[in-house]
Amino acid sequence: MTSLIRLGERICGRESFTTKALSILPSYSTYRKTYALLRRSRWWSREELIAYQAEALSHLLDHAYANVPYYRRVFDDRGLLPEDIETPADLRLLPILTREDLQNNLPAIKARNYPDSAFEYVTTGGSTGIPVGFYYERGASRAREWAFMKTQWDRVGYRFGDKCVVLRGYIVGSARDAVYWKKTLFGRWLLMSSHHMTEETLPAYIDRIRHFGPRFIQSYPSTAAQLARYMTEHGIGPFPTVRAILCGSENLYPWQRSLLGEAFRCRIFSWYGNSEQTVLAGECEESTHYHIFPEYGIVELIGRDGRPVDRPGELGEVVSTNLTNYVCPLIRYRTMDLATMAEGPCRCGRHYPLLERVEGRIQDFIVTGKGELLSGITMNIDTDAFDNVKQFQFYQEEVGEVVLNVVRKPAFGDTDAEYLYREVSRSCGDDVTVTIRYVENIPLTTRGKYRYFVQNLPVHFGEREMTKIELGISDMTV
Repeated sequence: MTSLIRLGERICGRESFTTKALSILPSYSTYRKTYALLRRSRWWSREELIAYQAEALSHLLDHAYANVPYYRRVFDDRGLLPEDIETPADLRLLPILTREDLQNNLPAIKARNYPDSAFEYVTTGGSTGIPVGFYYERGASRAREWAFMKTQWDRVGYRFGDKCVVLRGYIVGSARDAVYWKKTLFGRWLLMSSHHMTEETLPAYIDRIRHFGPRFIQSYPSTAAQLARYMTEHGIGPFPTVRAILCGSENLYPWQRSLLGEAFRCRIFSWYGNSEQTVLAGECEESTHYHIFPEYGIVELIGRDGRPVDRPGELGEVVSTNLTNYVCPLIRYRTMDLATMAEGPCRCGRHYPLLERVEGRIQDFIVTGKGELLSGITMNIDTDAFDNVKQFQFYQEEVGEVVLNVVRKPAFGDTDAEYLYREVSRSCGDDVTVTIRYVENIPLTTRGKYRYFVQNLPVHFGEREMTKIELGISDMTV
């Protein structure tokens, strides 16, 4: 197969051959149309993007009112018609859709004008394994998603046919059989399981990556950080072929970006999205601000007072509306992610809305003794106090108190314990009491992710507390 691909690449060129190979897939036409749109619209003016989004929203609302029982009821209960919502700002006339609403009303959120074969049931298991289901359009939603992702990765030079290592939560074999990876996509992608990365197996992972010679590594930030930390601690140099690290599905903390840059010495690219496909944003060639795709969805930032955030640097909750999923429309969907707005436009020339930072999920915040929220992204974890810490995880179940679970390295001693306590207490501030607890291991989630924060309090941002369902299933992923 590899020799066949190389022959095709020599005849057609790498990009064109892979494109021709993909054209036999049923969903490729959807991908091609979406990608072509994005190639045109990326340099549209602000006015052109606003006009496109308004038209797309109008079509979506007309469809939802005519074909989705849940939204017909929402409109009728408020005495509204789709034409009453003329701009994205008018969406405030509609209620926010919570995960609890989605779980309790899913049959009524299915569009009636699609055959059963069009619905692909998807669940987001989330941090505690409490599933919440929704629907993709079979064969179309994933194709559109890939078109948007490819458009983002274009910014760091990714082309079809490039070798890529994927370090995510795939189960590709068993630890007993020492099978931790497999090739896919004509042998150009190497899927590697984050579940099996340990001190014992990491040398094999590193050797395999170096032998494979990828141009890109796509990874959870926590998994890439685990690999990077091992390489820096053991004096292992970067992979010479790697052009960029593509980070998604988790928040990328500043200390992680610094660590990845030190270990891999290449571009660290981050994007933000969710499984429900209501928001997608990524960095550009010129900055680390997240550029929101206006063709993908409408994003609102709602402040603690329930009003739209309108000042750069102000924190708000992401409420988003997907513009492309007609089989299961999610309108004003409460993501439970917090972000800050950035001032635009970006010097890259795109007129996309910008996020300065994605602070993370609401349940990744520590609640101080005064009831304020302390973001993990602002905490100083990039300190030598963690040098002899193998793993760590913050855990909270009481207001103003946090437990730091620590897996120690062999060299960890009393001096390290005192220093770690001082540094973490200083980062948390006077309104948080810190307790250090030593554990043998910190397990990954079922999706192979590493959680730095476990929050068991009913955290709230704004007017109401989060429900147990909402606390359990936020899943920042693409």
